[in-house]
Amino acid sequence: MTREQDWQGEWSPNGQPLTRQFHRIVQRARALDRRRPWVWDTLLTGFYVTACLTDFLGDGWKNVTENLDTPAWLVGTMSLGFSVPLFWRRGHPFAVLLVMLPFAVTNVWTGAVLQASMTLFVVIFNIALRTRLRTLLWSFALASAPFWDLGFRYPGEEGPDATIVPVTMSLALCAVGGIAVRTRQEYLASLVDRARQLEVERDQQAQLAAAAERARIAREMHDIIGHNLSVITGLADGGSYAAAKSPQRAAQALEAIGTTSRQSLAELRRLLEVLREQAPTAELTPQPSLTDLDQLIAGVRSAGLPVRLTVHGRAAPVPDGTQLTVYRVIQEALTNTLKHAGPGATSQVSISYEDGGAVTVTVTDTGRGGPAPDGNPGRGLTGMRERTALYGGTLEAGPLPTGGWRIHLHLPTLPAPQDATPQEATSQEATSQEAAPQEAVPKEATQ
Repeated sequence: MTREQDWQGEWSPNGQPLTRQFHRIVQRARALDRRRPWVWDTLLTGFYVTACLTDFLGDGWKNVTENLDTPAWLVGTMSLGFSVPLFWRRGHPFAVLLVMLPFAVTNVWTGAVLQASMTLFVVIFNIALRTRLRTLLWSFALASAPFWDLGFRYPGEEGPDATIVPVTMSLALCAVGGIAVRTRQEYLASLVDRARQLEVERDQQAQLAAAAERARIAREMHDIIGHNLSVITGLADGGSYAAAKSPQRAAQALEAIGTTSRQSLAELRRLLEVLREQAPTAELTPQPSLTDLDQLIAGVRSAGLPVRLTVHGRAAPVPDGTQLTVYRVIQEALTNTLKHAGPGATSQVSISYEDGGAVTVTVTDTGRGGPAPDGNPGRGLTGMRERTALYGGTLEAGPLPTGGWRIHLHLPTLPAPQDATPQEATSQEATSQEAAPQEAVPKEATQ
């Protein structure tokens, strides 16, 4: 089966009906030849054997012969010698030529001059189609030699050129025809290989894009749901503690739980609406930015975690993607403090704006780290590192010597990936996914 077999049935929809019909007939014939090559070989060989024997039995060879006294048995043997070997012309063309050469020499030596010797043209075509150039040159010389001898041995009235030139040109045309067909086949095979390679690359790009999108969705789900659930848990714990001593504070905690739950549910519903296959009217809202930090910190404070925010420098224009990364890192850091720092912990958030748009964020707490409640490592630090790597930044996470935990983020002045082409953004996203797990730190299991 050839490499382009799967493509043979395809045809341009703009093709003419007659052309399309002829193409289908040719493809059916080729398909039959691929399945049963011996059928075509037998038919072609049978045709030439019949033609050669007809020329011999009908005495047609006597009209062009130079020696009428050539024995009949020899003429019949040469007729079969020029035709029967053609059955193996495709598998062993050069060997077929070597088998036929003695008959070609005998044909010239005896002066029989059988027209059956023209089957050498078929052999030369197959040699050009299937063998190397060096073999073709040797074959051309060997096949031409008997005809050159014939031209000088029986020059005729117009001289040797009348025989040598037409035969040599005919052999050359057969060789050129074989080379042309071979070139077309190899070119078609290269096009098929290239098309298949492009299909594979297209599928790989689609898989990378899908993987990057799944990772992005997982990060968003973790950041949105994880943070809000941590706030709800903190409010619920505080409300249950205050229920016995201060019903008013408990009512405030329950109200905050309801507000946070509705907000989380709305964000989750909005995200799921966007993910639906048919959601042309899905409600879209801007992603969080640095202007939403006050609301984030207020929600964390209401959950019982004292947070102090300090800002250094003047805020320069920061790309939207960078703002989202800063927001999510601070959100995840505060969420981890709520979950793992323990009672009585405090947190401090420091944001520094540098010249050119670079941003540095440091989040510290005074709590204690610990293993995850279920013993399974989380995605907190992994997600933060993926976001940071996407924008060429650095993220450091680890315990403080005096106790507590520290997250340090630095984002340099770089264009956001949204400004890049979709292929570049997908490549950066996939690279960050592969690199992030290798940067794990001991506390990653607690995040």
